[in-house]
Amino acid sequence: MFEFFKKSMMKEFEMTDLGLMRYFLGVEVTQTPAGNFICQKKYAQELLERFKLDERTFGTPSELGLKLHKDIDGREVDNRYFKQIVGSLMYLTSTRPDIMYAVSMISRYMEHPTEKHLNAARRILRYVRGTSDLGVFYKKGDDPKIVGYTDSDYAGDIDDRKSTSGSIFLMSSGAICWSSKKQPIVTLSTTEAEFVAAAACSCQAVWLRKMLEILNQKQPRASTSMFDFISCVICVKKALLNSTFAEVMNKSQTYSQSP
Repeated sequence: MFEFFKKSMMKEFEMTDLGLMRYFLGVEVTQTPAGNFICQKKYAQELLERFKLDERTFGTPSELGLKLHKDIDGREVDNRYFKQIVGSLMYLTSTRPDIMYAVSMISRYMEHPTEKHLNAARRILRYVRGTSDLGVFYKKGDDPKIVGYTDSDYAGDIDDRKSTSGSIFLMSSGAICWSSKKQPIVTLSTTEAEFVAAAACSCQAVWLRKMLEILNQKQPRASTSMFDFISCVICVKKALLNSTFAEVMNKSQTYSQSP
């Protein structure tokens, strides 16, 4: 099928066959008999050179327990410079799920960044300096079934008390999709926050299944989504509701109906 597609494209367009893919839009691709590895080492090194930080490194992308906020009384910094860092790091998350949460956090303060926000961004860069060769490996021969994992904090945003959802989907032992986003509504309990996260995870699973079907990789079995809050699991299985839970259920009912 691949050879047919390649020949068809070469007939239609002026193209040159360069062999196995090694580099594409800043993403390095290494293909081996054991599997395929993608990373952005060259891009990460260019990023570090561009922003000219010192040689210090950190073992984590953010300080343990760090809670960012609007920092109204803090000293403002050049928001164009800050946006350049955030935008560059956002592209790096294409192969680095380990920095997704930290980058998502600093991206909330691009309009009026302060020194506190800039220091958080620089810490991510210093973490990248020590881990520039990390990426995602897809093992050949592993079960191609999609498995999703999701979690949520509760009222973690100090400014508006909204929760943050995180999710990741694995296929062939490698991550294929990941996100960290602030939830669109204010939830009233940890159960509600987990429910919103589960609903978003389920919708993403449905989209991935449809996309794979278009690519002739239809999933033969139901997809699995994992979340760890027991009261949320009980509500999904038994549809236990009360009046304050109705709004969340309307948004999240998708979960129990998903394949």
